[in-house]
Amino acid sequence: MRIGELARRTGVPTRLLRYYEEQGLLHPERTDNGYRTFAEAAVRDVQQIRGLLDSGLTTEMIRAILPYLSGPEEILLPPEHLTPRTAALLEDHVDRIQARIDCLARNRDRLSAYLAAVRAEAGRP
Repeated sequence: MRIGELARRTGVPTRLLRYYEEQGLLHPERTDNGYRTFAEAAVRDVQQIRGLLDSGLTTEMIRAILPYLSGPEEILLPPEHLTPRTAALLEDHVDRIQARIDCLARNRDRLSAYLAAVRAEAGRP
């Protein structure tokens, strides 16, 4: 399929698809006239790329693990392919996720305490 069809099927603008190609995340074939053609699997790849970007991974991290994704919920990265650099990238990301979780939990607790105090003053449950 051509880039416009991939954009239509995934909801991702062609400009972003070209960026994903520049970043080494997508690997289209080129026709004699230079048009990009994508295999059917590119639809799944783009969906996975979007999900990984939305979760906060960088394109560098995605490039390292994308070849090992077998679906949206499983990474099959053989141990011999986990380089120290990739491991460090993933560990740093896990740490950033945990920091966001901790911050969200603190904010949740503060807001809950505030609501409880206000409701108690007003005599409401």
